[in-house]
Amino acid sequence: AAVGRPVDEEVSSDSETEIPSLGRRRREAAAAEEEIDETPQEKKLRLAKQYLEELRQYEEERAAEEEEEEAAYPADLIGDRLREDVLEQKGQLQRLVAKDVQPPDPASIRVLRGHQLPVTCLVISPDDRFIFSASKDGTIIKCKWEVESGKRLCVVPGGKKGTEEQNMGHASHILCMAISSDGKYLATGDRNKLIMIWDAATCKRLHIFTGHHDAVSGLSFRKGTHQLYSASHDRSVKVWDVAENAYVETLFGHQDVITGLDSLSRECCVTAGGRDGTVRLWKIPEESQLVFYGHQGSIDCIQLINEEHMVSGADDGSVALWGLTKKKPLALARQAHGMQDSQGLQEPYWISAVAPLRNSDLVATGSHNASVKLWKCSEGFRKLEPLWDIPLVGFVNSLKFSSAGDFLVAGVGQEHRLGRWWRIKKAKNSVCIIPLRQRAAAPSLEAPDGS
Repeated sequence: AAVGRPVDEEVSSDSETEIPSLGRRRREAAAAEEEIDETPQEKKLRLAKQYLEELRQYEEERAAEEEEEEAAYPADLIGDRLREDVLEQKGQLQRLVAKDVQPPDPASIRVLRGHQLPVTCLVISPDDRFIFSASKDGTIIKCKWEVESGKRLCVVPGGKKGTEEQNMGHASHILCMAISSDGKYLATGDRNKLIMIWDAATCKRLHIFTGHHDAVSGLSFRKGTHQLYSASHDRSVKVWDVAENAYVETLFGHQDVITGLDSLSRECCVTAGGRDGTVRLWKIPEESQLVFYGHQGSIDCIQLINEEHMVSGADDGSVALWGLTKKKPLALARQAHGMQDSQGLQEPYWISAVAPLRNSDLVATGSHNASVKLWKCSEGFRKLEPLWDIPLVGFVNSLKFSSAGDFLVAGVGQEHRLGRWWRIKKAKNSVCIIPLRQRAAAPSLEAPDGS
């Protein structure tokens, strides 16, 4: 295990002795000492050359796999990739794919059964080959996605409370999970305040992180790193270094339980604050936060679309599009999934899950009104246009697009991820793979402002 600890040792954010000497600030200081003879200009030049060389090697390897006969590699592809990287970092990369998406055939939806209780969360491996799902029964199931069938490859069963060490699995409801961008680590968080780190290839548990004082409700790896962000009903956000098996720091600010969290490549994350009615952007190095207002109810889910825009959903039935420079929503779709009759009163269907196709104009939302909805973000993320309804019975507790955008995965259950307010008996606790058909036209790349 990392830094000489035995495998599966617990790491707590409450213990002063657990704060590593190789924490973020000290690593930065050590790196600065090692490079004391290098001027800032020389460092920028060296890092730029290193990045270009790594990028060239990656593109050459990819081209060689696709066309073994080609010895030479077209230089313009590197230029296209650089342009994409620059737009992505600025939050201006937008693949206009929504206009080409066709309504899926309900008969083509694959239903993967295996969880005994409602599916609460899922992730797709970066290569789109595997789906990891988790449930209120405490089990983690690794499924290999295939075009015509879903095959279970690994199952880690849950156990009774207090038996985590013996059974290797969780002993309470798993509420969230995340996978690192290199596909190496899987993280899962449960209602019993624990975060477990797994080897994604073997489903072997590596570490247990403790320190949260209530249910762990949100997890996300920072893209391109093994830095993990976690959020909890204890209203805190914690930062962990998974590769070093270490706790880094804790941030506070929300006035109610945190219900969701997400991050991309920047050293920051976004969170949904439940009934405090706020969405927050946490700037980790500065240990500061920006506060956003717009929903009228409990904000239950949030996801980043790109580095500058995000989407959230609340139990007031609204879906909001945000820009990270504006404190009010750029667009707000009220009663996004319609209205329901609740004890003689008309109430909106809760939004229980949101998912964007990263760096695109396509968004999916889920509720318990027997459908998943697809939306188009238009006019520079200032408008939400409904596209299609995909029939799906049950609480849609989690949604994820494949990296390529050719399928959407939904985690469905008879109950809501965070509670038991209703129970839909005819729903199946399952993972549903929804193929997405597109017109033949290739997606175009544009910045949201048309530049």
